[in-house]
Amino acid sequence: MGVSIAQIGRTLETMLGFRKVTTYIDRGEEYDVILEGKKEQKQTPTDIRNIYVRSETGNELIPLSSLVSLNEFADSASKNRFNRLRAITLSATLKDGYLLGDALKYLENITRAELGNAPVINYKGQSREFVDASRALFFAFGLSLLVVFLVLAAQFESFVHPLTVMLTVPLAVAGALGGLYLAGSSLNVYSQVGILMLIGLAAKNGILIVEFANQLRNEGKTVAEAILESARTRLRPVLMTSVSTAIGAVPLILASGAGAESRFTIGVVIISGVALSTVLTLFLVPVAYSLLARFTLTTNHVAHQIEALERDLSN
Repeated sequence: MGVSIAQIGRTLETMLGFRKVTTYIDRGEEYDVILEGKKEQKQTPTDIRNIYVRSETGNELIPLSSLVSLNEFADSASKNRFNRLRAITLSATLKDGYLLGDALKYLENITRAELGNAPVINYKGQSREFVDASRALFFAFGLSLLVVFLVLAAQFESFVHPLTVMLTVPLAVAGALGGLYLAGSSLNVYSQVGILMLIGLAAKNGILIVEFANQLRNEGKTVAEAILESARTRLRPVLMTSVSTAIGAVPLILASGAGAESRFTIGVVIISGVALSTVLTLFLVPVAYSLLARFTLTTNHVAHQIEALERDLSN
């Protein structure tokens, strides 16, 4: 009939949408000339039958209904996308007693079991915040351990003594996890922040014992004598600092009102972690020091060597 596909497309674009055809200038301003059909003539699917296109061969108007056919079918009202990919969003509310991390892991396992590795799984809203915070907290925990170890290594001028001190960190973490279990709380973002705090709170007890033992060794005492006297002398300061730290966290447990659950979790982590690490530090640190310190030298051993050399030269 002398009607091209391009001409049908332009007609549909003009009558059912709009098309910019040219511009004109009036009093120094340029205006667009836009063609579009009347709104009341493009409200139902049958309105397309009232549209005509002109034949390029006979120059006559041909009804569009003679050229195209209409097929009705069901489709989604909107096609959701996430990160520039077609996406299906699952939203749900957790039942009491279930953790967000367990729910996300359960859904991921079902998806992989049914669909394999083809779909890309991503998170939105509270789930995304949970996943991002968990990943960042693991990185922060590892970085904190590294920074504390390097600072202690510079302070003690040894890589052995910081290792002895940081043996208390796993004890504090174990105490925190045990406290969360007994209190019926979960391992969430707030409890992970509390565990991050325990790195410094637990290491301070070992620092008190190891530092004083090193001072006694500088005075000429053996490793066994130094660690025994250091443990006895530093018992009171260790208990005082630990008890004061635990008491300072009691208001977090007794708090009420908005945000009380998050403060309660942090308080449980601090109290249980500090309590267990303090009790076991009084035994673990002396044992570890007695086993590892024999491979280290005192901080003033160079001065002793110089003094001995001066005595030999004077004699």
